[in-house]
Amino acid sequence: MSWAPLPRGRFTGIDWSAPGAIDGMDPYLAWAEADGFVGYHRPGHHDQPKWLPIVIGLREGADVRELVDASSSRWLQIPQAYLLIPGLRHCTARVSRRFFEHWRQGHVVRSLIERFELGLPVDQHTVALKDCCHRHQQPLPPPQRVPGPVLGLIDGGLAVANAAFRDAAGRTRVKHFWRQDNLYGGPWPGSPDHERVPLDPTRAGPTPPDLGYGHALTGHAIDSAIASFTRRGQLDEDALYRYLQLWDLARPVNHGTHVCGLATAPGGLLAPGLNDFASRCPVIAVQLDWANVLDTSGGALNVGVLDALHYIVAHAADDAEIVVNVSWGTLAGPHDGTSLLEAAMDELIERLDGRLQIALPAGNAYQSRTHANATLAPREALELHWRVQPDDRTQSFLEIWLPANAAGVAITVQPPERPAQAVTLRPGESGMWVDARGVPQWTLIYPTTTALGAHGTCALLALEPTFSREPGRALAPFGAWQVRLHNQGRTPVTFDAYVERDDVVLGTNTGARQSYLEDRRYDTQGNLGGWIDHADNPTPIRRSGVFNSLATGQRTLSAGGTRATDSGPERLSRFARYSPQKPSPDPQRPQRPGVKPAPDTLAPSDSNTALWGMRSTGSLSGSTVRLAGTSSSAPQVARRLLNALG
Repeated sequence: MSWAPLPRGRFTGIDWSAPGAIDGMDPYLAWAEADGFVGYHRPGHHDQPKWLPIVIGLREGADVRELVDASSSRWLQIPQAYLLIPGLRHCTARVSRRFFEHWRQGHVVRSLIERFELGLPVDQHTVALKDCCHRHQQPLPPPQRVPGPVLGLIDGGLAVANAAFRDAAGRTRVKHFWRQDNLYGGPWPGSPDHERVPLDPTRAGPTPPDLGYGHALTGHAIDSAIASFTRRGQLDEDALYRYLQLWDLARPVNHGTHVCGLATAPGGLLAPGLNDFASRCPVIAVQLDWANVLDTSGGALNVGVLDALHYIVAHAADDAEIVVNVSWGTLAGPHDGTSLLEAAMDELIERLDGRLQIALPAGNAYQSRTHANATLAPREALELHWRVQPDDRTQSFLEIWLPANAAGVAITVQPPERPAQAVTLRPGESGMWVDARGVPQWTLIYPTTTALGAHGTCALLALEPTFSREPGRALAPFGAWQVRLHNQGRTPVTFDAYVERDDVVLGTNTGARQSYLEDRRYDTQGNLGGWIDHADNPTPIRRSGVFNSLATGQRTLSAGGTRATDSGPERLSRFARYSPQKPSPDPQRPQRPGVKPAPDTLAPSDSNTALWGMRSTGSLSGSTVRLAGTSSSAPQVARRLLNALG
């Protein structure tokens, strides 16, 4: 094996090892090109993308209209929904190789774009949009727009025909439903024979022209389907969902249905007598592409969530008040609200002048040892131990975030039990270890600035899986990776290191195994006081700062999890153990500027100490299920916001 420079990208044409090439760019894009996008391939498939999905942030003074008029839809395609709101600086796009040719040649679009970030380059996201913006074109708003107040839901697995989401006359309250996938199936349980099945637009609905992919159903179409499968007053929900090609709803529990129930279901088993405004309000729902749950890059959600928000806004009336719940998230990122998706959400809220509110969960990783934080004095060094597990069939990522004054910080990475392979890099440097075939096993990319955030920089340590059933797949070593940060400068530097989420999401079997940080001083005994940080404990592994990286924006609302019934006088008894707390138990810890330390608000996510989770709507009408996590807190906050409007 040998240490090698990053290659020239086959798609972008960017020589990633050239001086300055990685600065200001998305390191995940550089890594994806280095390993040939293998992290996004389904087993046994090695198709290369024809188009790449990205999120774009424009420079101050530029807007999406100007970008569309300065480019061509032959190489940059932006969904029409982004022209419905004047002055936007953030959008999603599909870009071809020619976009990067123009980018390298200094085309005018480069002067308009401040930064861009890779989305999820799989399946339909790697082909052209069916409809997109064109020069000097002004799209019309979609028909059948919904008056407010309205609930917007962005999630997965929504049982649109469930009685909990129908009105007293039996009509669905889901007025628009957009599923972002064009195909169903894949290497996860519940897929029909694990084959990719193209969705039938006569059953799943047509492609919405304002977004250009996926399939959408109106409330009228859902009601017609319900009527077709109702016999003697009884709806055959299983048959209906098979017809609509929503096969995942055969499972008794689906995350989106559970979340939607907490946000808008009426009384009954959940809360007898409950008949609030939220239980009667209309719903605009978006089901994220199921490929999102398979992605391990940490960038799966940016395009899908932003497109979903614009779909909801476009299908609500001009004066409608909208409350959107997004019970999803990741762990890595800047955590200061400057990621592209967070900046885009903040901008959308501002542009709509208070008509839009967005609730997000604070995260469930408080005890997962995925965050380290410390201040390095001049000439001081600190070593982190990153435990990467065996039999992990997905890639693993560690992000090290440093402020703008960190030019003197060197980072040394040593794979488990391989001191001869230790590598030290300084800002602006990058490289990768390759096997005898030249196939990369892991990389360290350390730019001076990054597209992932607006402040400081992010060094990315990316690893291939530690196990694979694919012959010839490059593998990274498992065990304790040593990551040493050495402040060779003259001023103190505060850093944060975040291990990206890599667990198995409900209803999937991806082979993911969550990596974590180790330190002998970190309390893992499970004593009553051992579930929070203590200022006198010198370990760099900190619970404080573990946060959903989608929920640190300035204008969105993050929800932490509590227990509906406290079990004692101690403050600890109030909080779900997996949730960030408000206020932070360790407020004096060093922080980079702007990092969000605590949730904005709280709502129950556990019933009590012994009974974790909250009961809500199951897939079939009348059924209930229990799920734990701050994903249950956020929709209760959304419900409060809706009731305040109604």
